[in-house]
Amino acid sequence: MTSPARRHFQRVTAAREAAGAGSEPMTGDTYQLMQASLMEDRRRLKDIQSIERKIEVKRELLPKYDDYVSGVLESGQGAQDDVLMTCMVWAFDVGALPAGLDVAEYALAHDLTPPDHYERGTAAIVAEEVATEALRQLGGEDADAESLVPLLERARDLTEGADMHDQIRAKLHKASGYALWGAGRGEDALEHLQRALALDEKVGVKKDIEKLTRDLKNAGGQSEG
Repeated sequence: MTSPARRHFQRVTAAREAAGAGSEPMTGDTYQLMQASLMEDRRRLKDIQSIERKIEVKRELLPKYDDYVSGVLESGQGAQDDVLMTCMVWAFDVGALPAGLDVAEYALAHDLTPPDHYERGTAAIVAEEVATEALRQLGGEDADAESLVPLLERARDLTEGADMHDQIRAKLHKASGYALWGAGRGEDALEHLQRALALDEKVGVKKDIEKLTRDLKNAGGQSEG
């Protein structure tokens, strides 16, 4: 386990390097150490075939980058940073949506791009990964729809206006609709599900739109009576 003093040093030096780099690509000893560590971790992950196991390993690995990420977010001026961007994706992969969105906000504000091996742009990654994780969580027995609503809203706000495939944005609206539905906000949910269908007719929400429409109509009739 890394000592508190070492963690503090890593955060401070990362902040200093990020501030010093300005908008140029990230450099510095701490960045190079993190980059070397990341390369080793990626090699380890490449040898693992199970997606489930990959996620477990990413969850184990991410904490050693926490202080570096904190330092960059604290003082960064928009330097291109492959370590930071990889940590964003890994955070989404392991279900740490708040942490991933914190990096996403910084990355999108400064037009940072993901490393070359990621085939989507930053906004598309944010929209799709948040939607995928939210839908996964909503499919569980102990889903906390209420807590997902603001996270999905934040993802929509951050990626609004960005160019991406309609299917990706549809998936984000689908997840938003289901989260709102689960949180008891049926009318808001219906708007998002309808928007998802308008963007992608194969998004898989038609029957749910019909069911929710009936439920809202019946609820309205009961309240009137």
